[in-house]
Amino acid sequence: MMQIEGTITTRHEHATTIAQSLKPDNLRSMTTVAEGDRVVTTITGTQLRSVIASVDDYLMNLAIAEDATGIVPRQNNP
Repeated sequence: MMQIEGTITTRHEHATTIAQSLKPDNLRSMTTVAEGDRVVTTITGTQLRSVIASVDDYLMNLAIAEDATGIVPRQNNP
């Protein structure tokens, strides 16, 4: 049986926050950790189509997490 494994590493100002927000959506075949200013996710599987689908889902979740961390609440000035 073929084993497929890949790692996606991205840099972020708030890497820990992004990694924590991604973890709940990880499948059993995925691990996500923050390492300094980087988010490192490893995806494994035996079916190429499943791995590709997991990467696609992960990248969408990553984009949403990155957008969400860029939202800064407005300060109300009296």
